[in-house]
Amino acid sequence: MKIAVGLSGGVDSSVAAALLKAQGHDVVGVTMRLWREGRYRGGGRDACFGPGEAEDVARSEALCRQLGIPYRTFDCSDAYEQIVLGHFRAEYLAGRTPNPCVRCNAFVKFGVLPNLARQSGLEFDRFATGHYARLRTEGGTVRLLRGADERKDQSYFLYRLKQSQLLGLMFPLGSLRKTEVREIAAKLGLDAKDRPDSQDFYGGDHAELLDTPPRRGNIVDASGRVLGTHDGYWNYTIGQRRGLGVASARPLYVLAINACRNEIVVGDAENTVCHELSLEDFSWVSDVPHGEVEAKIRSASPSRPAV
Repeated sequence: MKIAVGLSGGVDSSVAAALLKAQGHDVVGVTMRLWREGRYRGGGRDACFGPGEAEDVARSEALCRQLGIPYRTFDCSDAYEQIVLGHFRAEYLAGRTPNPCVRCNAFVKFGVLPNLARQSGLEFDRFATGHYARLRTEGGTVRLLRGADERKDQSYFLYRLKQSQLLGLMFPLGSLRKTEVREIAAKLGLDAKDRPDSQDFYGGDHAELLDTPPRRGNIVDASGRVLGTHDGYWNYTIGQRRGLGVASARPLYVLAINACRNEIVVGDAENTVCHELSLEDFSWVSDVPHGEVEAKIRSASPSRPAV
């Protein structure tokens, strides 16, 4: 089978490519280029989007030489700017906190990248990545399952993928644990065997991506009493506890963000408890659920019963 593997220079995508090559598949490595030098400052942390992209490309190219497979890169920076960063700005300025990785996976990594690869003349039957998730096909429907390693499971970041995308994907690491992946990398002598995982989608200050000048506003309690000030509501997220800049005998949390008034509402821990959520823009991966389900509101949060 002809397989294109999305490479990032990290241990996961490296092992995914190596395993598929060892299984006898016709493998080609592909990387999406996102960073525009001089557009943003970036930062020192290892991230998916940042000035370290050139090093990632060099690592991926070296891996492909080691495995004896071809390697190509594709410029996805325009699409990333519009689809991911544009949405990132719009959501923060509307008082919401987006998850750029979910959007990138749905529209860029599993959309723009394989499409550009095919348009360039590359032929492949499946597109594979090093995500810790599994796929199971039942009656023509592909089900997205959690990875075997619960601590590294990345199915949360893939929930917006459509059936048409899932039908053409492979996740070679879905049944493995991270420790096993690093052991395989060491056994094969891959340079990425000890490389740390990316910690965020952007290594710099997120406020830089918003490109919005500071604007003084109030921090208030639930009754509207002013407790302090801030330099812009977009610097906060619901549930945030640290960095509020307000002195209090008890820890305070962000309860609400009022974008129109440039106001942050804070309260005690008991004020953060809620039992209902308003949802929009659904993406059912396979079937529309009925009755009781399990729900997560953050990737690292445990699942909770919901209806």
